[in-house]
Amino acid sequence: MNTITLLQPPRIVFGNGCASGCVELFAERGLRRVLLVSSSPVLPQTGFLIEGLSRAGCEVVQSRPVDREPTKGLFEQILMEAKKTNVEAVLGVGGGSPLDVAKLVAALVCGKQDVAEVFGINLLQGRELFLVCLPTTAGTGSEVSPNAILLDEADQLKKGVISPHLVPDAAFIDPLLTLSVPAPVTAATGLDALTHCIEAYANKFAHPMVDVYALQGIRLISANLLRAVRNGSDAEARANLALGSLYGGLGLGPVNTAAVHALAYPLGSRFYVAHGASNAVLLPNVLRFNFSVAPERYAEVAVALGVERDSSALVTAERGVQRLAELSRACGVPQRLAEFGIPRDAIPAMARAAMQVTRLLKNNLRPITEADAVNIYEATY
Repeated sequence: MNTITLLQPPRIVFGNGCASGCVELFAERGLRRVLLVSSSPVLPQTGFLIEGLSRAGCEVVQSRPVDREPTKGLFEQILMEAKKTNVEAVLGVGGGSPLDVAKLVAALVCGKQDVAEVFGINLLQGRELFLVCLPTTAGTGSEVSPNAILLDEADQLKKGVISPHLVPDAAFIDPLLTLSVPAPVTAATGLDALTHCIEAYANKFAHPMVDVYALQGIRLISANLLRAVRNGSDAEARANLALGSLYGGLGLGPVNTAAVHALAYPLGSRFYVAHGASNAVLLPNVLRFNFSVAPERYAEVAVALGVERDSSALVTAERGVQRLAELSRACGVPQRLAEFGIPRDAIPAMARAAMQVTRLLKNNLRPITEADAVNIYEATY
């Protein structure tokens, strides 16, 4: 059993209506000026937080909205503006993109490092500002992870900052904040969370402490995602998705993801395919690539997905992949790279780009070469 380190916020609050609790937390700490990082669709939902903080004597400064997967350039603009505000804390409210930006602003606003210096693992020297995150999607798990991702436009590559200093001081997971999420976003973010759980369980660094989270996350997300896509006001399904997403996020620090995410990054950075959809379209063929080295692990994934166990682990695992594809299709996510408008002649360049994501590829159960990546893309085309 390998050694594992769990990095989690000191305070994790989960439940319907819990979001307002962050106001009390800021008030208890005597914070008087808070930077709010969010997105245009989410900002109308933050009124009760802004009013509550104002009543508590705390001024809220709004950053420019993060309305897409953030680029290095957009982040640097937000950071430059934040440096002029003299805020004492950062509040991130939204999906993974605003939360990642909020985490990086809180860490870099004091100006001791710039973001180019901290891409990688454990290069961030610290974080001086108090940081609270409230997710409004059930997807990335950013509210409890030590990770933040930006697209470096110059390199056409998504790059990660991984550091214990990015773990927020508190996370409030309020499923009610996800009720208004549109069906396509619900589908994409839910499939992203499902991929987190699957890749954390079937991973070179998998651990029993994380397996518990991962398998339960798979069960919750697979049983509730289509319900939430079809009926966004289904509060029970939304709560189960939020909990499954949280479990996936808790696995990102100690174990992280693997080849599915690595191969998905070029789809987002080069062709702007939504991150969750990128994962979903590649997930079946990456899992099939890995079957031979850990059939029993993938059989357990399949059972958690609701598949009946066969006497053969490989047969069970394949049924699980078929179940994943059926779920993704039912949620309205394209199943072929061509459906996203990706030209076939882009595959070699995507494979080269994916090979640069070594921090994730090293976690994959089976070593993957550039030629393997090309074959997986071709099989998915």
